[in-house]
Amino acid sequence: MTAPDDERLLTGVSGFDEILHGGLLPRRAYLIRGGPGSGKTTLGLHFLLSGPREDSLFVTLGESERQLRENAARCGLPMDGVDVLDLSPGQDEESSGAYSLLESWDVEGNTVHDGILEHVREHKPRRILIDSLSQMRYLSVDTFQFRKKVLSLLRKLIAEESTVAFTSEQASVEDDEALPFLSDGVINLENSEIGRQCRITKLRGSSFAEGAHYFSLGEEGMTLYPRLMPEQHGRSVEHEPLGSGIDEFDALTHGGIERGTVTLLSGPTGVGKTTLGAQLACAAAARNERSAIYSFDEGASTFFTRCEQVGLPAQSLVDSGNLVFEAVEPLHYNPDRFAAVVRKEIEERGTSLVMIDSLSGYQHSVHGEDLQLRVHALCRYLVNMGITVVLVNEVYSIAGAQTKVTEYGLSYIADNIIMLRYMELDGELRKSIGVLKKRAGSFERSLREFEITSEGLRIGLPLRGMRGILSGTPELTTSSPRDPT
Repeated sequence: MTAPDDERLLTGVSGFDEILHGGLLPRRAYLIRGGPGSGKTTLGLHFLLSGPREDSLFVTLGESERQLRENAARCGLPMDGVDVLDLSPGQDEESSGAYSLLESWDVEGNTVHDGILEHVREHKPRRILIDSLSQMRYLSVDTFQFRKKVLSLLRKLIAEESTVAFTSEQASVEDDEALPFLSDGVINLENSEIGRQCRITKLRGSSFAEGAHYFSLGEEGMTLYPRLMPEQHGRSVEHEPLGSGIDEFDALTHGGIERGTVTLLSGPTGVGKTTLGAQLACAAAARNERSAIYSFDEGASTFFTRCEQVGLPAQSLVDSGNLVFEAVEPLHYNPDRFAAVVRKEIEERGTSLVMIDSLSGYQHSVHGEDLQLRVHALCRYLVNMGITVVLVNEVYSIAGAQTKVTEYGLSYIADNIIMLRYMELDGELRKSIGVLKKRAGSFERSLREFEITSEGLRIGLPLRGMRGILSGTPELTTSSPRDPT
């Protein structure tokens, strides 16, 4: 059963409360696990600072208070007004009232356990962060005593109406493995070769977003990018055909591609996929429908120069606010972060068409994960939101007997598939265009010649009287002459 939102405690981390389905439940204990540098303390600081600072307590068992405050300020989370109980090693007990970690749990009245409880009972904090509880393990003679003392501490802190977050270095030792069983929630942070990821494995009394979610650490602390769940988003849309601005293309598609569908532009390098996609985006922008182009393959300068050379007014449409172009460096992004960028564009700025150029570039941001799964989730979300999607996909073969639509097995995602291919004709390298698939309506079955000129894209008449066009080496048939183009 999930608690009402008004009973939740916000963590202060962008995106994190979303995967918690509203925040943390109060008066419970939460374990934050991870290796060195994974972001445990940063997440705990966000939790403390998101509430009234006078009601927050930081119990430090590792860093000194001075180091702690300096480091927190450097990462954009100054702890002004937050109470700190410094129980780190090396403190002068007589002057500071701190307790040495060398003391045993069994020394009555002078233990870390009792020191924390005494401070909490006196100051009544509502949010407590203990960093790191792993240090307490060294004060216990065995695993049984460690578990007993930790359970006692957590229960007594909760009885004081406090919500407790405590960190632990993730290790395979028996003591650390016991901590999840003593907690109401377990948050795992990992810093690996594919990036920083957060995974919630336990949250008593509440549902949560399962799976791994990417996050980043920066000058303002932690930012989490929730994994995209398409089924949680949707709105109604009328699947009306959208004109491309090219009469011949609209003839090929019997009126144009439909709103709220996915169109795959498939073809080898240099054949004109990006230019055709830009034409579709510019046509939507010219109708005062905001369009967004995310390019993983080229920068803004190259893109706008290309558009200018073929007569596409991309720059003026950007200036009007109806078109946005963003060059995406895939090595600096991950799938969850990119999805967050797209969601913001859709949900806050009213964008109606999204173009991704290209799938091979996007693949680098996936870092070895399942590309099909990521593209499927992103496209399903966009379609559920009524967005028209244009995917640019490069096939590696220039010509040949076997014609591939995509190298990634993603043709099932597409509602429309537009094929662009090279062909050798009259000793020249020419291009052809055709529609392979259109779920929402009929389309022209013929292939047409495709050209990119200084005056824009030109699509010729159907290529009649020829065969073998898709192989790249068409032949004239004896039955009928080729139509002029």
